[in-house]
Amino acid sequence: MLEFVATPGVAVALAGVLGLVVGSFLNVVILRLPARLLHSWREQSREILELDVAGEGGASPPGIVREPSHCPQCKHKLGALENIPVLSWLVLRGRCKHCGVKISAQYPLVELLTCTTSALIVWKFGFAWHAAAGLLFTWTLVALAGIDVRTQLLPDQMTLPLLWLGLLFALVPLFIGPEASILGAALGYLALWSIYWMFKLVTGKEGMGYGDFKLLGALGAWMGPWSLLPIVLLSSLIGAIVGGSLLAIQGRDRATPIPFGPFLAAAGWVQFVFGETISHLYRAIFGLP
Repeated sequence: MLEFVATPGVAVALAGVLGLVVGSFLNVVILRLPARLLHSWREQSREILELDVAGEGGASPPGIVREPSHCPQCKHKLGALENIPVLSWLVLRGRCKHCGVKISAQYPLVELLTCTTSALIVWKFGFAWHAAAGLLFTWTLVALAGIDVRTQLLPDQMTLPLLWLGLLFALVPLFIGPEASILGAALGYLALWSIYWMFKLVTGKEGMGYGDFKLLGALGAWMGPWSLLPIVLLSSLIGAIVGGSLLAIQGRDRATPIPFGPFLAAAGWVQFVFGETISHLYRAIFGLP
């Protein structure tokens, strides 16, 4: 049975199915984690300020694991047939079965994205521990990108564990050695930190958030210092094209803040999976050894 599952085609297909299921869970994380963090920060602030405001914070937002999925409008709890990744959204035509409110296209998009990227990870690394680590890396990036798009936040609760996992895997070593991992983490953080402060000193404005520093540091911990320049260049290119296009379509001013985390996550994932291929192609085009 194990040999059958380890067959490349079967392993890739199973990874895709697993990605659909995990993508459904990541939607819950993307929607509920920021609300729970905000509620927790408010409670902590009241405690620090010694304010007697019991009950003013309202009810605690739904948990990520225990509370079942429900319609945000009518609070109808979704049944098993309404929770099938992608298919349920298509059958229901993107609307709640009970109240008819429109269901965001985020749900099937995140599920399809997680399905595709998970399958590509197993295609790249095969049925091995490298693939298992790569799946954790991928799922975390998908969740971080989704949260940043919605809230312009990159929670420490996700960026820091991603960084520590990269450092711990380097002890094996799984992808890179410990020296490269530590150096990648440090340089990744300091690179964007330096850009942030130079931009702020020149313009008096904040060009990015601290979560971006931590995310690039985490990517450096997984892939080493030599991956940082391609990631920054690719994320800047993707950001300029996608961000500029969205601003033009929406008719917004260029001063409108755009989250940089999704572009960093996308560039980091591309570098993680296709970095060697891109490097070989670049050398071939420009005739480099």
